[in-house]
Amino acid sequence: MKAGAKISCLKELSFGNQVAEEERETLRAYFVKTQAWNRIYNGDIDIIYGPKGSGKSALYVLIRDHDDDLFDKRVLVIAAENPQGAPAFKDLERDPPPTEREFAGIWKLYFVSLLGRVVADFGIDNAASRELVSALKEHDLLPEKRTALGVVLKTVRRYVARMFRPSSIEGSATVDPSTGIPLVTGKIVFEEPDMAAQKAGTISVDELLSVANNAFDAAGYDVWLMLDRLDVAFDEASELEFNALRSLFRAYRDIRSFGRIKPKIFLRTDIWKRITEGGFREATHFSRDIHIQWDKPSLKNLIVRRLLNNKQVIDLYDVAVSNVLSSSDLQDQFFERVFPDQVEVGKKQSTTLDWLLRRTADGSHETQPRDLILFLNKLSEVQTKRIERGDIEPEGEYLFDRTAFKEAMPALSEYRVTKVIFAEYPRLRPYVDALREQKTEHTVSSLADLWALSIDETEVAAKELVDVGFFEERRVKGETTYWVPFVYRPYLAMTQGRSSGRYSEFDWFDLDDDVEDLTDETDKVGS
Repeated sequence: MKAGAKISCLKELSFGNQVAEEERETLRAYFVKTQAWNRIYNGDIDIIYGPKGSGKSALYVLIRDHDDDLFDKRVLVIAAENPQGAPAFKDLERDPPPTEREFAGIWKLYFVSLLGRVVADFGIDNAASRELVSALKEHDLLPEKRTALGVVLKTVRRYVARMFRPSSIEGSATVDPSTGIPLVTGKIVFEEPDMAAQKAGTISVDELLSVANNAFDAAGYDVWLMLDRLDVAFDEASELEFNALRSLFRAYRDIRSFGRIKPKIFLRTDIWKRITEGGFREATHFSRDIHIQWDKPSLKNLIVRRLLNNKQVIDLYDVAVSNVLSSSDLQDQFFERVFPDQVEVGKKQSTTLDWLLRRTADGSHETQPRDLILFLNKLSEVQTKRIERGDIEPEGEYLFDRTAFKEAMPALSEYRVTKVIFAEYPRLRPYVDALREQKTEHTVSSLADLWALSIDETEVAAKELVDVGFFEERRVKGETTYWVPFVYRPYLAMTQGRSSGRYSEFDWFDLDDDVEDLTDETDKVGS
């Protein structure tokens, strides 16, 4: 390689943005049409689960970017939540519905209003579409083309509140004595009205959904109602999130019987676990779902694809992109040209890829693309600065020096602690803060002393930290210990070892860890 070629490449190198919405223009270049993608694209999947940073939003963005292709397949892709900016459902924090039943009514009527706008926007004209539009217009629930989703939701919210709170309903109303749900003459209601009410013009929201389904069926269209960023919409109100999402899935359960109307829900796995912990009978009926998971070959492929999206890299290594991407062996060879074989040198040390995946994984042992991309961009930045300040270039064809990997870790560590743990689980912050400058493995007793809690209280708090991926729970000779993954250690300035217990620190190492742990100098910031 010519002198200066590496620094020129590094200055322009980018692994992309870790946030899918911010790299919409280049996302297609990285994307691999896997079996999971084909199932989603073909309409076989309605619910997409995945950990934070696993690529749910990337799939959402890619579906939206394929809306022309899907339109050719007679599929209309409609955003039911804002993909960027303020979430439409954010305002519900000010006046949350008091019950899941009322919230389910909001979801259904909100969807009906959006479906009415779709009918108008796409010029769908048949008997069912005219009936739908007429009913929505009569009750001022048909949004115009450019009406913001938040405004649509506010209108629906007010209407549903009037229906569920008879004292605020204008005109005469009767209440179903068995359900407590008001049946209002000439209104849209949320239980099936009796024959007299039907004759007077009352219609249920489920019947309106059926009418909408008939309208799209007659026109030969499917409609996908896309819902992403639900974690952002309800991030500051756990009870609201609980009610909102459980009621969403109840609404989905009812809507899925209408073959033409398909809500597409993108949800984090930790949130799904949280809303179903107390039991959720409806969950057993959901079969059109998929869980996003990344294995080692997939993550290596991701790294290679993002490297090869840089012209400077292609020129530097003189490779044909299509050839490399067509062969896993060639991808391995290319990876080994760019990265050193090991970060920690030694017969028992990990390969560089294993080091990367282990250092970026949380307590679930899983590495998500978002964290890996953030780390690699920081690695590129660190390597560039090292050469600019006069350090020698990496040996051979390597683009990165071994020492740069360690210098890049604190940035990812700070992100994981402050932007994930502290930002999303603020009530857990005192427990995490108390671990600053402590050892990396603890018993229940050592945590109880550190947190000044009873053993029972400590076990509850420790379990919560396991659930969010901050701790890895381990069983050693019948004893439970809690181990802090590498990714959190630099920011918290933690030191290697066990806080207390029946085993010495060397016993701790022998029990379950890599040899590389003993030689890693980056577990504590500044070392």
